Formats: sequence, structure tokens, C-alpha cells
Amino acid sequence: MQAPAVHNARIAPTVPTAAAVATFFVSECDHDMPGLSLPRPEIQLVVRFGPSARGGLDVHAMGVRQQVHRKLIRSGQRAVTARLHLGASEAVLGVRASALAGRIVALEDLWGDAATRRLLDRLAGARDSIDAAALLESVIIERVAIAGGRRPGAQRTLDAADRLRRRKVNAVAADLGVSERHLRRVFREHVGVSPKAYARLVRFHRALGAARAERHASWAGIAAAAGYYDQAHLIADFRAIAGVTPQALLGELRVGPLLG
Repeated sequence: MQAPAVHNARIAPTVPTAAAVATFFVSECDHDMPGLSLPRPEIQLVVRFGPSARGGLDVHAMGVRQQVHRKLIRSGQRAVTARLHLGASEAVLGVRASALAGRIVALEDLWGDAATRRLLDRLAGARDSIDAAALLESVIIERVAIAGGRRPGAQRTLDAADRLRRRKVNAVAADLGVSERHLRRVFREHVGVSPKAYARLVRFHRALGAARAERHASWAGIAAAAGYYDQAHLIADFRAIAGVTPQALLGELRVGPLLG
């Protein structure tokens, strides 16, 4: 049997980082192959080693995107991704999520050349991807400590995000005692997308996770459990986000690596 072309691993953050980072994700590719990056409501900080990176090693921040991204993964590429919690962007990266929405930004444009160079020098000496993840985590801890944690408004955004997983925007705004307009503004600042777009991504991941966990599950049942109006609503959202039907996306995920 052929060995897997891509080796992935998730690493839980340590206690000092857990408030800012949801998870670390390590990926290593043995040969050229197509890969998929799913849109997520969290901002990600990505370190790349190998032929696709500038000079063989670079770091960039990836803002919230609303569509699946497909790309060719080159042999020898390694990546370490820190997926940030909602509301942690300003403490870790120095900018609000709204400044990164739909963008990929080089770290030096956020941290400056000197701070980025110090991180790159440390990463260049990493023994392996796990060691690189630990180094990245240590630097994130330093950044969060200097920033003093999340900015005002982030906690309200987190409260709203939790409620939006099951409730509509107007109901969540009423629960929090704010106007819908205020909720939309604060949410865009700290998450990078509107509450409605966030809820759409949450539904998408809930449905995709259920389908991958139970290959013979009914799509109508998955749609109901994930919060869609019906199966047609689910299919329409998958086409808008992934460009293909739910079944076709599952097929792609079975043969190509998931990035982050």
C-alpha cells in the first residue's frame, strides 16, 4: 500500500496560549498534489517551509474567507498553522479582523520587519514541524502578554458568536440588548464577516463534519441537524461556498489533503 502523501497533525495549545489559539495544525507533503483550504470563521497564522515559501520560509496571516480555495501543494512543503480564537486577532496580530477579511497578509506588514525577522530566524533553526509549532506558540504568548489580552468589544462578539450557532441575528441582538446594526458593526470588526456570513460558515462546517463522520447519513437529516431550512438550502450553500455539490466536495476531500 502506498504511504500517505500528506502527514497532518493537530496540536493542542498550552494553557498560556489557549485563550488566543484554538489549535495548531501541522502538515507535511511528500509529493505534488492538489489540496483544499476550507473557509473558516477564524483567522489563521501560517508558517510555510519549502518550495512555495518566499526564500524557503515565510509567515503570513490569513483572514476570514467565505469560499473554498484549491491549490497545488508542492513536494517538500511543510506548514504550521495557528488557528486563532474569535476576537484574538488584535492581541496577536495588532489589527482587527476586519482589516484582514478575505486577505492573505505577509507577517512583516503586521508586525514590522524586525519582529518578523526575529521569528523567522528562530523558525529557521527548528528541528522539525513540531518544534516550529512550539516556537510559534512561544512568540504568540509574548505578543498576547504585551497586548494585555483581548480588546474591549471582543467578549460581546464571542457571546454573539455562540448564540448565532442556533439563533437568528435579530434574536441574538435582542438577547444582548443591542441593535442589529451595532451587532453587525462589532462583529465585522472582531470577526471579519457579518453575523449572517459567520452563521453560514458554521452551518457549512457542521454539515460537512457530520457527512464525513457518517458516510451513509441522509443529506436531509444532516441539513435538519445542521440548521438548514431543508436539503435544497444545504446544497445551495455548498455550491456557493465550495463551487460543487456536497457529494463532490466529499470526493475531493477523500483524495486531496485538507489544508488547515
